[in-house]
Amino acid sequence: MAATIKQRISTFLWFDHQAEEAANYYTSIFPDSSIGKITRYSEASSVHGAPKPGSVMTVGFTLDGVEFGALNGGPHFKFTEAISLVVHCATQAEVDHYWDRLGEGGDPRAQQCGWLKDKFGVSWQIVPVELFELLEDPDPARAQRATAAMMQMRKIDIAALRKAAAG
Repeated sequence: MAATIKQRISTFLWFDHQAEEAANYYTSIFPDSSIGKITRYSEASSVHGAPKPGSVMTVGFTLDGVEFGALNGGPHFKFTEAISLVVHCATQAEVDHYWDRLGEGGDPRAQQCGWLKDKFGVSWQIVPVELFELLEDPDPARAQRATAAMMQMRKIDIAALRKAAAG
């Protein structure tokens, strides 16, 4: 019997040793989230400086219905802003919630235009769906004013974007 694929493409995150901590943190922030399968290092997989047998190797988790994986792979690779996870928000309250929660303990220097870096080094974009409507306004002057306002923001402020677009 062939295996059933629930989600063809998913994100897999490499952590030094915080995969389970990160998965628990993220699932506490998003609705419809849970921790799935946790695998542990065995004697065979704990070679060449890998974590000791019995420690967490991978964590499967779901955020808002989307599947993710996390690996405790050691300090060999670090997260960069070259990859980010985008959270599309319908309201300012959602923007505020995700910005505040994901930004807890993160790097405040890495906050601009709706981007932030969380305490694990993962980059997120917290963006209201209305942002794209304003940036793509058919009136180029409105779009330009909205873009200029966004460039001055850390956390996106929908009301301020609307005001800027209106001129």
